[in-house]
Amino acid sequence: MTVDIRVVRAGQMYRYYLRQTVVGDGRRPARTQMRAAQEQAGVPAGRWMGRGLAALGLASGEEVTEAQLRNLFGERGRHPDADRIEADRLAAGDSPKKAYRAGALGRRVMVTGVDFVFRPQPTIYLLWALGDEETRRVIEAAHEYAIVRVLEWIEDEVAVIRYGRDGIYRVRPPGGLVAARFRHYEARSGRPLLHDHVLLSVKGQRLDGKWGSVHTLALHENTVAASALYNELVAAEVCEELGLATEPRTVTPGRRPVMEIAGVPHELIRWTARRGDQIAACLTELEHEYVTAVDDDGEPRFLPVVSERARAKLNQIAARKTRPPKQSARPLAQLRAWWKTSAILASGVAVDVITSLLEYARAAAAAIRARVAAVVDIALAAVDVAATVFVMNDGGRFHRRHLLAEARRHLALVLRGRRRDPGLDEEIVAAAISTYCLDVSEPKTVRGLEAGYRLYTTRWSLSDLTARRRTPAVPDPDRQPPADPGEPAAPRSPGPDTGEWEVPRIPLQYERAVLAGAVVREKLRTTVVRGRGYDVARHQQAAMPEQLLAPPAVEPEDDDQEPEAGVEEAIDLTALRALKASRTDVEALDFTAEQLRRATEVFTKAGDEAAARTKKYTDPQDTPAPHPVREDDQRAHRPQQPDRHRGPEAGR
Repeated sequence: MTVDIRVVRAGQMYRYYLRQTVVGDGRRPARTQMRAAQEQAGVPAGRWMGRGLAALGLASGEEVTEAQLRNLFGERGRHPDADRIEADRLAAGDSPKKAYRAGALGRRVMVTGVDFVFRPQPTIYLLWALGDEETRRVIEAAHEYAIVRVLEWIEDEVAVIRYGRDGIYRVRPPGGLVAARFRHYEARSGRPLLHDHVLLSVKGQRLDGKWGSVHTLALHENTVAASALYNELVAAEVCEELGLATEPRTVTPGRRPVMEIAGVPHELIRWTARRGDQIAACLTELEHEYVTAVDDDGEPRFLPVVSERARAKLNQIAARKTRPPKQSARPLAQLRAWWKTSAILASGVAVDVITSLLEYARAAAAAIRARVAAVVDIALAAVDVAATVFVMNDGGRFHRRHLLAEARRHLALVLRGRRRDPGLDEEIVAAAISTYCLDVSEPKTVRGLEAGYRLYTTRWSLSDLTARRRTPAVPDPDRQPPADPGEPAAPRSPGPDTGEWEVPRIPLQYERAVLAGAVVREKLRTTVVRGRGYDVARHQQAAMPEQLLAPPAVEPEDDDQEPEAGVEEAIDLTALRALKASRTDVEALDFTAEQLRRATEVFTKAGDEAAARTKKYTDPQDTPAPHPVREDDQRAHRPQQPDRHRGPEAGR
């Protein structure tokens, strides 16, 4: 994720932010005013943002002073200008106690805010660090615009103020929220990393004028959706303003591809990934210790395989163990000159590519935009979103926020850096819920009745789909741990160092999600005659060239070989192969036509069984109603409702 969240508490944690975060993650000199320390570090002053500033008498963009920050976040949630308010009340004759209360925003709290950290994808901040001044200003403006939009979404759709006994009443803060934003330029390793710390206050005003506290759990639960929205917005703004395009790149095999700016060499990302390499090396050692740990009786302490949950915890431990000390912050102009010199000397990328990085990215974008149309089909997007979320969540149960985050990822993957119509993600979620999801909520509390906490599952069942396990290239029973978590650990010959044998891992959920989405899409394609549905699927697969990978073309030297048996190619792959042959860096997902054929057979059986169940949840009054097709640069096709006589697949 590119948006992180951390709770801010009054006391020691607030003092940490006041000493280091507000001055660019450097070390603030003792007895130095905050603004003077920011000038010495070369970072801009903090700025207020949020619609809730009007209720406090502040304006967006005003400079954040040390006294204001201390009152709001360090004094357990007081008015930023509480000192002035208290002095005015004392001058008017109020008692000290009454004057102090006048500067309070409701009850005092220990959790005074949350720290949202926004950072763009590596290829974006590489263009920001190595490009010219105009490129830098465009990227910073896109970065700020995306942060504002995400904060508005949090204010309108996420933040709730709880009050009453046990927080039984919940209300949106009608006036919005208040946040202080601080800009940073570099990572702990000294490499470029444009990011902003947004300290969001938990204080919000209700309709009756009283101040309450925002429920921080809701902010944590929607961080993934906020991250997906930020990624989509910042990439679209940068690409539209600079004439660029995005492409999916697989960073970790088996995990979700990330959208990066096409044409920026991956070697430059590796140049910035010094911390990532350290964490990966430490993680390998921790995984080895995890699978080989035994108790006093010689029995394995943990499973002999590393699950995703265990790997995530081990990754956090590795990050803490390899965390370097903070360095003194430096002015941006000095950093940019040093970054360019370091990239030329240490990245392994040609000098002309680094000095003309924007031109290379524009050439790659022209090749992509000439072959990939901006086609968003809500019906097909709903299939992808529902199938992926169903597999990625344990037990196949999920909430609306999971669908929303996946819908935003889907749009970023399809549009390749183009702007989209507002509300398109909400339409995809609504189509997925109404067509492919079942409400399995059993509300026992008021919270369970809220739309955001309704529990869903899909109308189909993909439990028969087995995840593919990766087998080692050279199996060795003496050194290879068992693949079955229920079997005892196999003996391992003494002597090999960590990393000389493959640590077994449970197959990643995203691999299963790709398989499930491909099965459902293929089922959809085979039930629709050639026409609108077929054309949209073809364009969409061209936009996501590796999600449905058909058999590759036979090379000239292999013409004498017999083609392998498999399903017929579903689409014309001319655009796909041309895109792969271009200078873009698209990573292939290991998904073959034979696997798709076997998975389709499994789905056919599961689909027949699900058809009867689906009819019970289909409104008998529903009738097919075609929606008009809007022809423009971004063509959006609205889904048809299921036919009540033919089941849910009739309208697909």
